[in-house]
Amino acid sequence: MLELLQKAQEKPHNLSLVELEQLLSVSSKEEMEMLFKAAYSVKERYIGRRVSLRGLIEWSNICNKNCFYCGIRAGNKKIKRFRLTKEEILATADFVHSAGYGSLVIQGGELENSANTEFVADVLREIKSRWGNELGVTLSLGEQTEEVYKLWREAGAHRYLLRIESSDPELYKSLHPQGHSFERRVECLHTLKRLGYQLGTGVMIGLPNQTLAHLARDIEFFAQVDADMIGMGPYIPHQDTPLGENIPVTAEYMQQQLLLGLRMIAVTRLYLHDVNIASTTALQALAPDGRERGLLAGANVIMPNATAVGYRAGYQLYANKPNLDENAEETMAALEASVKSIGETLRLNELGDSPHAKA
Repeated sequence: MLELLQKAQEKPHNLSLVELEQLLSVSSKEEMEMLFKAAYSVKERYIGRRVSLRGLIEWSNICNKNCFYCGIRAGNKKIKRFRLTKEEILATADFVHSAGYGSLVIQGGELENSANTEFVADVLREIKSRWGNELGVTLSLGEQTEEVYKLWREAGAHRYLLRIESSDPELYKSLHPQGHSFERRVECLHTLKRLGYQLGTGVMIGLPNQTLAHLARDIEFFAQVDADMIGMGPYIPHQDTPLGENIPVTAEYMQQQLLLGLRMIAVTRLYLHDVNIASTTALQALAPDGRERGLLAGANVIMPNATAVGYRAGYQLYANKPNLDENAEETMAALEASVKSIGETLRLNELGDSPHAKA
């Protein structure tokens, strides 16, 4: 175990698939502590004990896709649909800027139409006009054509998060109805990279029928697409979805998902070294200190929710999403305290670009 961790720390991509799977499989408390300590040392080398922030704006829960795992899937008739106005988005962006987050994420359901395209481009231009290079902008709006991605890039977005969800074509197929193309999703990732975006992707961890071998190949996939940032979290079933409706979410299940998620963060850090890795709110949904434990396992980015409280209940991709009734100011105060408690500092008023993107 010690020799394997030393090998992983020496240089990126220094582990075989078998070795990646071996690290993902550690189960004893002692071995996991060794794993997390090794990953944290790699994070310190490239990033330091610093946490970058991304103020999350959940723009709309209107989605044309019908993914089997997602709470805002088009087929879910139990949620109230919403769409923020341009003024609401800009007001939230103003808070993100004034709070010193340095970056924001505009996230929403997948839509492909000219009205949606132009609306997003208009918002991006206004953000760029108001704050210039003082505020980084990440988009997470799903699959689009190359022309749309190019337009949004020129309008001011410089990062894009498009999670592959699973790099295994058959497992990916099991998560989606007919009409979803694994090949198109992969091609979108290559297109985004070619257009000069800092590329983000990621997977769900602990899916039904997912093995450690799947997850090991996912980590290799991140390297193959030359990802700059990784956003992934444990799979948490949503009761109003085909995939999650019959999965009992017990305390034991939540603990298993949490530990697997933390191991995935650590092994990804040990394989990729210099990328940004998010400690997601899904970890916090599984344990009150889950997000902090993600940072200690090798993550370096947190995405606090800046969306107005009144809209948050309508944007639950998974069950038990935390902080639904906590306003953005309260979120920031709690975040500062929790990050400080584990010996980390917030990178305020910084874009927090991935070291990999600058390499």
